[in-house]
Amino acid sequence: MPVRHEQSRPVDRPVDRPVDRRVDRRVRLQGRPVDSYPALPPEAERGSVRRITVVGEEILNRSCQDVTAFGTGELSALIDDMFLTMYVADGAGLAANQVGVALRLFVYDCPDDYGVRHIGHLINPVLDLPEPGGRRLVDDSEGCLSAPGATMTVPRTDRSVARGFDKDGNAVVIEGTGYFARCLQHETDHLLGHTYLDRLSARDRKDALRQTADRREDVFARRALKAAGMGR
Repeated sequence: MPVRHEQSRPVDRPVDRPVDRRVDRRVRLQGRPVDSYPALPPEAERGSVRRITVVGEEILNRSCQDVTAFGTGELSALIDDMFLTMYVADGAGLAANQVGVALRLFVYDCPDDYGVRHIGHLINPVLDLPEPGGRRLVDDSEGCLSAPGATMTVPRTDRSVARGFDKDGNAVVIEGTGYFARCLQHETDHLLGHTYLDRLSARDRKDALRQTADRREDVFARRALKAAGMGR
């Protein structure tokens, strides 16, 4: 899900909300508040940039497999690479099949509508959404690193809860509101073999694909320039 800082981040800008001084504004790392955290996390410092798959590639259209081996070097390296790849692409989230690995895993570094930064990874996620009677849908702009350059309006619930595991097999519960709730839904969709384009009408999907065709080379050039600037 882009963009970090268009949010100059594709999914898109958080909606402006009145300041609520009761909100704990500390960074949430794996769903838990921490007093401080570096702008570029240690995972990204260790990682290598991988190619991001694009809409039309088969791996984006099929369900991913559960991770069954936790605590391995291979899993840690994949997470490190996904973090760095996400930052190079100015993303707010990235699923494993977006780097060509069909496993149920995503990483994220995403604000909610109050500006609270949420960062972490989630393995084998199960998404809980509000019951239809208590559900509020929000129409907002959304993009995808696998549909470079395109943004479209997509309805999503304003709250979601994702349950899964960390890389060591510990249970994790992540609660999202606003823009971060959108991120959790977007990334979980990827692991089910869906992109946000699948939620669009035929006309809007055609528009999104046209945007990608027109802009993708510029997006790829910006990613390459950013990677070079980071020495990658």
